[in-house]
Amino acid sequence: MKELTVEIGGMHCVMCAAAVEKSLKKLDGVQEADVSYASESARIVFDEQKVNLKNISRNVKQAGYVVVEDKGAFQQREFQKLLISFIVSAVLTLPFMVEMVLMFAAPNAPLMHTLHNGWLQLTLATLVEFGIGWRFFVGAWESIRSGSANMDVLVSLGTLAAYLYSLYNVLTGGHTYYFEACAVVITLVLLGKLFETKAKARANSAVESLLQLQPKMATVLRDGAEQQVPTGEIVPGEIVLVRPGEGVAVDGKIVKGDSAIDESMLTGESIPVNKTVGDSVFAGTVNRQGAFQFEATGVGKSTMLSSIVKMVRSAQQSKPAVQKLVDKVASIFVPSILVIALVSFAITWFVTGDVAPAIYHAVSVLVIACPCALGLATPTALMVGTGMAANAGILIKDADSMQLAGKIKSIVLDKTGTITEGQPKLTDFVPFEGFDERTLLQYGAAAEKLSEHPVGQAIYTYCAEHAGAVPEAEEFNAQVGSGVHAAVDGHKIYIGKFANDATVQLEQQGKTAVTLTVDGRPAAVFAVADKVKEDSAKAVQKLQERGIEVYMVTGDNEATAKAIAAQVGITHVIAGVLPGDKKEKVAELKEHGVVAMVGDGANDAPALAAADIGMALGTGTDVAAQAGSLVIMSGSLLDVPKAITLSKAIMSKIRQNLFWAFIYNTIGVPLAAFGLLSPIVAGAAMAFSSVSVVTNSLLLKRKRIDG
Repeated sequence: MKELTVEIGGMHCVMCAAAVEKSLKKLDGVQEADVSYASESARIVFDEQKVNLKNISRNVKQAGYVVVEDKGAFQQREFQKLLISFIVSAVLTLPFMVEMVLMFAAPNAPLMHTLHNGWLQLTLATLVEFGIGWRFFVGAWESIRSGSANMDVLVSLGTLAAYLYSLYNVLTGGHTYYFEACAVVITLVLLGKLFETKAKARANSAVESLLQLQPKMATVLRDGAEQQVPTGEIVPGEIVLVRPGEGVAVDGKIVKGDSAIDESMLTGESIPVNKTVGDSVFAGTVNRQGAFQFEATGVGKSTMLSSIVKMVRSAQQSKPAVQKLVDKVASIFVPSILVIALVSFAITWFVTGDVAPAIYHAVSVLVIACPCALGLATPTALMVGTGMAANAGILIKDADSMQLAGKIKSIVLDKTGTITEGQPKLTDFVPFEGFDERTLLQYGAAAEKLSEHPVGQAIYTYCAEHAGAVPEAEEFNAQVGSGVHAAVDGHKIYIGKFANDATVQLEQQGKTAVTLTVDGRPAAVFAVADKVKEDSAKAVQKLQERGIEVYMVTGDNEATAKAIAAQVGITHVIAGVLPGDKKEKVAELKEHGVVAMVGDGANDAPALAAADIGMALGTGTDVAAQAGSLVIMSGSLLDVPKAITLSKAIMSKIRQNLFWAFIYNTIGVPLAAFGLLSPIVAGAAMAFSSVSVVTNSLLLKRKRIDG
């Protein structure tokens, strides 16, 4: 299965997105299809053996829309067309507006009689209805042809009904016209679309701004000379030169020079990070001082920046549970409005005996109803919120976890690398009587040389520095959670858990103590300490202030674990847990409410996946592979309460949007049905309902997310 995101052009409302999604799901080989009207894109999961981009493009075209290659250029062209259409429509509609003013201010003025001429109004209305407004008829036809009904159906039916009735009166000598309703409604809808398009672009600006961080050109060293080349032409292994003030074009590792690099686009932290030979650099970051050269390791879609953009877009495409309910409502919205309009028409005609007010009521119902406000309520808030989060170094990977964040009852924190720095150093070496200290250091270095565990690496670093020559180990075997075994100089060496007086004493000090045994005899004790992060205690306090129960889980023994927990104010400690058992502990807590798990390493992946919300702390190229549904790029625990604050803010904004969208339609449609709103007022309300929802989502940007 392959996952692909494509840009869709030509969608006019949320029902258009539903039509595209429906057509894509009919394709044999398509497993999933999520289409967003807000971001004007589609995420498709499909079988490459059965479906390709050409099939997808053809299917979308058959539904009446188009797959766009250059989204920016397409949107610019469409906006220009929309703007020109609005201006022309406004000019043609102006005489109707003047007539409406004169009707109240000077009903007997000569200009009033001129403007009320049926043939003049017919000419102007025809140009607006079938010239400027033809787009609505095309959209309506494509929608009906694909087996659905969108906003274009409502607008075209409503204005056409008013136009045909007025045309009948002109041809038969009548004097009751609703031509102004046709022209004004179409003009107002176009104006609303202009505002909506601008607002949607602002809502989606975060992803675009991320993409613009990557320089278009870079300086590459080829054949000993500097060459300016497009970023897309850089290949892995090439040496790239970065001068002060320039952006880093691709991912890589520094091979010459040092600098301070602004990585705020990754972590949200504005303080530059010092980098030197061997350190990693990432596309989109900015070199603040000092020139350096780096070897390109990640280019194109393999850069960290591309991974971030992909995650943000994935979150924007995903649908929380509340959106799935809204989609069901939207699917029956337009048919329901058509029924209401028909019933209103029939009852009014029956009661009054006059078809004019019946048409008036029905047209008002058709043009006031707006499924777009409902459809935009959730995705626009998601777009703004996930963009804000990305700029703050918090990547929200799916909408469901975000929806749950406000309901967290307990949060489980891994110790090493989460509460602590994750870079333990050896603090104590206690050799036992009867063993040569230098020999023990050599055994320790040899046994831990191939270890990937932080404790093992700390032991190796210390022993290698003090042992002199390090012998080769044989039969090396590392068992997760239980230590390492090796054969060194004919002796069986083990480094791991082995209780004795020395280990107990050191563990009570908050250190991790392991014993070195030689041929089964305890020979020495190593103690390793991992410094607690400066902001861990403050982060724990902020979480507890929210009423969240905070747990610490670790493979360390209880004494060491409690000593670390006491430093940060955690009372719930789960110690002596093997990596595979963390998942079970999380599952137990889930029985009492929503659980979040925060971890930083591969051994936390099962627990992160098992939790209702997995928050992965991580920086560097491993971020894209994290199992968490949220990724904290800075690695700071303080960003966890920030993420919860932002998630709550997004859900609050979604609820506000849905409330106003439902209230608008719940109140507006009955008022129109009873003739209490003119088609013009109804059209204005419909045109600006979507704008109000998107604008409300944009207000989310004012929210402080300081945790």
